[in-house]
Amino acid sequence: MRSPSSHESCTRRDVLKQAAFGSLAVAATGMSSVLAVNQKSPPLRVISYNVYNCTGWPKDRALANKATNLGQMPDRFAHELALYEPDIINFSESPSEDMVKEIANRLGMNYVRFPSGGNWPGTLLSRFEIVEPKNVPMVEGERPHDLFTRHWGQATIKLPNGEPLIVHSAHLHPSVEPDIRLREIPLMLKSMKRDFNVGQSMLLIGDLNHTPDTKEYKLWVDAGWTDTFAKVGKGDGMTIKADKPQRRIDYVMAAGPIAKQIEESRPLFEGAFRTNIEDPKSFALSDHLPQLAVFE
Repeated sequence: MRSPSSHESCTRRDVLKQAAFGSLAVAATGMSSVLAVNQKSPPLRVISYNVYNCTGWPKDRALANKATNLGQMPDRFAHELALYEPDIINFSESPSEDMVKEIANRLGMNYVRFPSGGNWPGTLLSRFEIVEPKNVPMVEGERPHDLFTRHWGQATIKLPNGEPLIVHSAHLHPSVEPDIRLREIPLMLKSMKRDFNVGQSMLLIGDLNHTPDTKEYKLWVDAGWTDTFAKVGKGDGMTIKADKPQRRIDYVMAAGPIAKQIEESRPLFEGAFRTNIEDPKSFALSDHLPQLAVFE
């Protein structure tokens, strides 16, 4: 039998090499696919919280006063919120900026404040970079003196995947009559229209001071906002007050692609966020409960 020439031997070796490299490439591709699945981004966790100026509720309870006077409230708020590993938090009825800064530092968060038309500023906090903050971002004209006397602000949060997330932080007027809120909401929707039109992911977070059975709520839904609790929540979802919740007025709403990624939404009627009604000395961190929403 004829021995193979050196040229033929090289050719066979090349073929075997290519086959081996091909197998490695297929294996590597398969491993990359597994890693891609296993390295899926963690969920985005969002909390809406009217913090009652961080004074504790009821504020006339001796222990609430003592905790405030001892300067414990920044620690108490930060420790309790940290249990839920939030990425974004919205404060309505925010405390002083010094206290906000302490809470943000303890949570490892950035923050922006939205001045109030009265004495109820808002604050947006996030583990991620916050850019382009705007207070009362009306499309045209100045803020009417009787509107947005609590707060309304807008900012962009840069998510880890590089996508921008537009966040509207809001606390609407608390009047029993809806007239003022029914004037506030159309101005807000007008400023949101461009982002709706381009399919931008947006969140609306805050104490909206109306329940889901109102004209105000219908305006949001008709405009395209998804109420995260109505979508996936269980039970009645009441958020006020922190002893016996009877109304749902705190929301995390979503629009655009993020509205299809809602995993969980619930009020946090637990821990230090609520009082023990059988203990006349107990106090909650606020009269409201935080509303938690989780997105894929």
